Amino acid sequence: MKTRKKIADLLLRIPFVYKAVNEKADLSAFKIKPANHILIRNAIGLFLIIFSYVIGWPFVIALGVIAIKEKEPLFIVIGGPIAYGVSHLVFWAGMYLTGAHYTFIFLRWAVRVAVEKLAGTQENKMPVD
Repeated sequence: MKTRKKIADLLLRIPFVYKAVNEKADLSAFKIKPANHILIRNAIGLFLIIFSYVIGWPFVIALGVIAIKEKEPLFIVIGGPIAYGVSHLVFWAGMYLTGAHYTFIFLRWAVRVAVEKLAGTQENKMPVD
């Protein structure tokens, strides 16, 4: 038990953790309807996530078929990793746009709950009423 308390004390030295615990970070922001700019941002992010699947493996497979038909393996050797890398970047851009705001809120709450549990001071109640 002492080890858990020491770990909690060490974590509380981190400014992000200290602030989350002292401000009693919660999930109440999920109850509020998001502003229009967040809705637009989420729509663009979701589009990018979906688009990344379209330019991911299907494009790599198409390059493989072209490489076989043209008997030119460089299509897949060079184009495959580039296409997959671009789709990965598009996916992460979509994830950033879609979830940056709410991810931060959730992360603060999760850190607070984890540190309180380590310290043995956690209240037993649901995060969102």
